[in-house]
Amino acid sequence: MRKSSKKPEDLGQLERDTFGYFIHEANPANGLVPDNTRYGSPSSIAAVGLALSTYPVGVERRYLTREEAIERTLTTLRFFSKSPQGPEPDTTGYRGFYYHFLDMKIGRRSNGSELSTIDSAILFAGMLCAAAYFDTKSPGEREIRRLADRLYRRADWRWALNGGKAVSHGWLPERGFLPYRWKGYNEALLLYALGLGSPTHPLPRKSYTAWTSTYQWRRLYGFEFLYAGPLFIHQLSQIWIDFRAIQDDFMRAKGIDYFENSRRATYVQQKYAIRNPRKYKGYGEFIWGISASAGPGNAVRRIRGVRRRFYDYLGRGVPSGPDDGTLSPWAVVASLPFAPEIVLPTIQAFTKKYPHTRSEYGFLCSLNPTFPSDSESDASKGPGWVSQGYYGLDQGPVVLMIENYRSGLLWRLMRGSPYLVRGLRRAGFSGGWLGKPAGRR
Repeated sequence: MRKSSKKPEDLGQLERDTFGYFIHEANPANGLVPDNTRYGSPSSIAAVGLALSTYPVGVERRYLTREEAIERTLTTLRFFSKSPQGPEPDTTGYRGFYYHFLDMKIGRRSNGSELSTIDSAILFAGMLCAAAYFDTKSPGEREIRRLADRLYRRADWRWALNGGKAVSHGWLPERGFLPYRWKGYNEALLLYALGLGSPTHPLPRKSYTAWTSTYQWRRLYGFEFLYAGPLFIHQLSQIWIDFRAIQDDFMRAKGIDYFENSRRATYVQQKYAIRNPRKYKGYGEFIWGISASAGPGNAVRRIRGVRRRFYDYLGRGVPSGPDDGTLSPWAVVASLPFAPEIVLPTIQAFTKKYPHTRSEYGFLCSLNPTFPSDSESDASKGPGWVSQGYYGLDQGPVVLMIENYRSGLLWRLMRGSPYLVRGLRRAGFSGGWLGKPAGRR
């Protein structure tokens, strides 16, 4: 991997480097994007949705031409349009939804993965984003809009309820629906907005109420906010949805919006790192960021007389954990729109203190300064453990939230999506760019 030579404060270079993941790692034959850079990784449909959202950024920033972006987008949408749907275990999807992981070459279900409602929602968000951006009368752009519209309309959100009020996490052809539903504040904010907005198989209004009824409001380090431990939960839906000054019933009662809530969650992360209750190495005012990420692996080490347990990929969070000293620079960058005053100096601090965490596609997935290096060669690269790979689910938010901070591009595009607007209004959102409350059904 070649080292990035640009200054850490150059957001444009970081955005461009990170964007490279979606250009160089995608399969040009079908548009599928790998979950990560490990050899043999399957495609993640969430990474594909993020890729579709980054192509407009690439055009606007001249990382690729409009014609190249159209070709990539059409290749992807045509693949999903023609891919097999059915209850058999070796298809691409069923009932308009898609399996979490697909084989990079043939595009069929991989690793026995589940038909994933949240990852399908991220894929649909990317499709709708592409439809909003490619708005000319050219044949290619008209086809993008037609395919994106058809694929989104095909999803049977009512089926995904499995007879309940809250949406199921997913379905397996061998056993049926998973026993879990989307409850508690999490990334499903995007899922419910898109499900409520469907013109063909919409979620009922009561499904959103059932979801928000499981929210947990907490006070931490002087901040009151809607709680979720991992940082990515406070970011993911806001890649596409501009929550500034719009409120649902829950936030209206609290007197804030989801954007402000994410700002507070970002500060809570910093406050936690300053306090560093578990005494992990490196934590501080400008070294923080705990989220879902890869880790040094399932291991136990005694370090300076303290027995420490470490984990592999895990949804880490604060303050109750899990926290094993693993930090995610990408998750810091993805909070840029919410709190640039603390995010920008943190980006600089990570790059200055841990320069080996920057490589060809921007920041590597994660690092753990507490975990001891296994060899002299590892130690020569810097203190502790550093991930040697990238994940598409990390790379996308970096590109897209840098761009939202710089220009608001994704928010502006999606404010023009009639399906998203309908979904937000049916969820009870009003104010700001949405205007007055609409009639509810």
